[in-house]
Amino acid sequence: MVDQQVGAIVIDIDSGGGEVFGVPELADEILSARGQKKIVASVNAFACSAAYWIASAASEITITPSGMAGSIGIYALHVDWSKALANEGIKPTFVSAGKFKVEGNPFEPLGEEAHAAIQDDVNKYYEMFVAAVAKGRRVSKKSVREGFGEGRMVMAADALEMGVVDRIATLDETILRALATAKRSAGASAEAESPAPKCALCG
Repeated sequence: MVDQQVGAIVIDIDSGGGEVFGVPELADEILSARGQKKIVASVNAFACSAAYWIASAASEITITPSGMAGSIGIYALHVDWSKALANEGIKPTFVSAGKFKVEGNPFEPLGEEAHAAIQDDVNKYYEMFVAAVAKGRRVSKKSVREGFGEGRMVMAADALEMGVVDRIATLDETILRALATAKRSAGASAEAESPAPKCALCG
């Protein structure tokens, strides 16, 4: 962002997503920076879940013709190993302090109270995700929640129609367009910074 020779930024994205942690912070940085320079996210060929969260913060999203994007949603996974361990004659015993310290551990069935606590976290992260996408894409949270934000991945043509992306283009095409934009911006800046020509009559 501080390099004056960089007029535009293309983020090459190919990811099925990942953990929430750190994603909102990165998306906020991209969102705040896009007012200074054009930032394009190129879906090449997957931008799903956390990867789409990041892409949605860019000035523009393009997707390669064979690409997929979306998967807006949050999940947590609990695996109950208690029966498998019991069959092996293994019985883990936690020695803990704090009512909820070992809540949701994988060595016992998930209780209702633990399930509710995990679901509450999932719901809160989902609301963060929806709000971030809505802000980045300049649409309402309702349109995300009830439209393309229900967890499915969509192919390029559908992604364009639904507003998940702005344009279908390969990475190479996206880079060429960004380069042209950067050159135009550089030309305008140079013209604005050049001293006004002196008047021959005024000296």
